[in-house]
Amino acid sequence: MKSIGLIAGNNRFPLLVAQEIKKSGDKVVCIALKEEASAELEILCDKTFWISVGKFQKIIDTLKSENVETAIMAGQVKHVKIYSAITMDFRAIKIMGSLINKKTDTILKSVADEFAKDNIELLPSHSYLKHLLAPKGLITGQKLNSDEIKNVKFGFKIAKSIASLDIGQSVVVKNSSVLAVESVEGTDECIKRAYQLGGENSIAVKVAKPNQDFRFDVPVIGLQTIDTLKESKCRALAIEQGATLILDKDEVVKKANDLNVTLLGFCD
Repeated sequence: MKSIGLIAGNNRFPLLVAQEIKKSGDKVVCIALKEEASAELEILCDKTFWISVGKFQKIIDTLKSENVETAIMAGQVKHVKIYSAITMDFRAIKIMGSLINKKTDTILKSVADEFAKDNIELLPSHSYLKHLLAPKGLITGQKLNSDEIKNVKFGFKIAKSIASLDIGQSVVVKNSSVLAVESVEGTDECIKRAYQLGGENSIAVKVAKPNQDFRFDVPVIGLQTIDTLKESKCRALAIEQGATLILDKDEVVKKANDLNVTLLGFCD
């Protein structure tokens, strides 16, 4: 039995990681980020420590005191929290001060480097969840016609280009035109904005970044995404096969089927 560190942000992702680590027989030592994490982690994890995202040295010291040598970062930390008036310790200030920019990849790469200095290895976020990765082809819903597939391919190329710039990982397209591009607001808000601009029957596409570092970030969808697609009368959501996690997969597929929302695993 090993002690696996879980650095938990918001939403369901960290909860599912905790469950799967426990199923594997390992212990979960959770660093629950005060600004983001769910109280449910207290029930799922062997030990839970509530620490502010700005207290980096305390996070390191806590993991080391629990003999953690490998850790997983799971769950989002909203950019607004990074830019807000949170109190940072000296090590966090040093990290932020050394950045050439404040893009997500830049911040997280620096964080990973700091963990490595203390001999804590970061595992890919989906290490225990690979069974939830999107399969190839139609997952549920009505099959897309040839024009709709052309829009998926068009959106996929645009999304990959945007993702390569670390802007966002989702776009919404219609009639070979881009309605909305995801930024810091997230996929759901991007889909809602597209509906306001272009109406129904658009197609959303979500991808991984080229050369995605899965230690930091795995594209995910969940039950809320299905609700948003339905509310926005979106024709379909295409997600990159083998690179996008479907959280609560069975429930998501059932809900999408019940609401007549099409999900497609795609890779150009």
